[in-house]
Amino acid sequence: MTTIAKFSKSSPLLGRAIAIAVGSLATMSYLQSARAEEAGVTTVQARPALDESIRPFRIHVDQSQLDDLKRRIAETRWPDRETVGDISQGIQLARVQDLVRYWGTDYDWRKAEDQLNALPQFITTIDGVDIQFIHVRSRYPNALPVILTHGWPGSIFEFIKTIGPLTDPTAYGGKPEDSFDVIIPSIPGHGFSGRPTDQGWGPDRVARAWDVLVKRLGYTHYVSQGGDHGSVISDALARQAPKGLLAIHLNMPATVPGDLMRAINNGDAAPAGLSPAEKGAYDSLSAFFGRNAAYGAMMVTRPQTIGYSLSDSPSGLASWIYEKFVQWSDSDGVPERVLTRDEMLNDITLYWLTNTGASSSRFYWENNNNNFSSEAQKTKDIKIPVGITVFQKEIYKAPESWSRQAYPSLVYYHQVERGGHFAAWEQPQLFAQELRAAFKSVR
Repeated sequence: MTTIAKFSKSSPLLGRAIAIAVGSLATMSYLQSARAEEAGVTTVQARPALDESIRPFRIHVDQSQLDDLKRRIAETRWPDRETVGDISQGIQLARVQDLVRYWGTDYDWRKAEDQLNALPQFITTIDGVDIQFIHVRSRYPNALPVILTHGWPGSIFEFIKTIGPLTDPTAYGGKPEDSFDVIIPSIPGHGFSGRPTDQGWGPDRVARAWDVLVKRLGYTHYVSQGGDHGSVISDALARQAPKGLLAIHLNMPATVPGDLMRAINNGDAAPAGLSPAEKGAYDSLSAFFGRNAAYGAMMVTRPQTIGYSLSDSPSGLASWIYEKFVQWSDSDGVPERVLTRDEMLNDITLYWLTNTGASSSRFYWENNNNNFSSEAQKTKDIKIPVGITVFQKEIYKAPESWSRQAYPSLVYYHQVERGGHFAAWEQPQLFAQELRAAFKSVR
């Protein structure tokens, strides 16, 4: 989940707070890079800033790092259990212990490596930072290039199950003319992309890097899709409107009017005159900011401080992330109904092995903006076509009235009955259907 409210970095907290790669793939161990960084060696800018080459990429984590992970899990010092019978004090001790014990005994990271290495993966340097990405071309001519951007606590794993439906639509009920070429990058500071060593890697800078990436791959036109961080980055890209960007699609759009966002942050009751859909959205966000947004406030204001825990304790990292799967998936609080334990642990383990707890948190600090507010995201500055899909258990269900007011160039709006915040991961075929429909007008 991206930054959820605007805070001052110097003042007290305000408000209530996812074919085989062609050629030989170079094996890269980012755990070795992490050890080099700890020894004072900078690895983010391993190549000259002007190097525009696209290099094949393959993942292999040293066994010593996996052994170290298991050791740390086995040596976890657990807190005492919560004093309530629900999640109101945080994710429950027994649930985290069950997940972490499975992580330390039965989970196999090598299967995740094999899954990623079976896809065409690459790395390229943009603006001094390495960008790792998956690039799968459709077998159909005239496929529409789409760049898919993950959020937090997601990763490239979010989109892997969508690759088939998007690139080979005829196998999933679509038509050849529905096909996409798929580009799935890791945001800088996340996954196997580099960790920026300078400030300024917020949504606008990432958006500019995405345009460079797509054009470096040889495309002259494309579309962008995102939820969470990906929504904010897609909004930024659309505001910049680089030549060749045809449209964007969002799941978690910034539609809340500025005055209502301020009232929500102040803890005010819903004002009179809202439609049932608008009041439902207002109340959902009020509950979110009032009881469930403290994690975001921490990452916005003190990413380095929370980073120490996320870098040192696998159990701490697992609980920090698993709680969001519990709260934000369309699963009635049991994410295992829509994502397997291995799928969730693939994501958690990626954060652990790449040691990106702190660097991914810094994106919140860089953004420092309210990602639900149409005013904060300047959505009215967007002139290219916009599509929105509202999934049933998103953090809030953006009403059509707010969506049309926020995005004057809105060409597609649809509410669906399944799926949560991790829509592409939870409902990959439905997600692909929505992209086909949303981008139909720009093909």
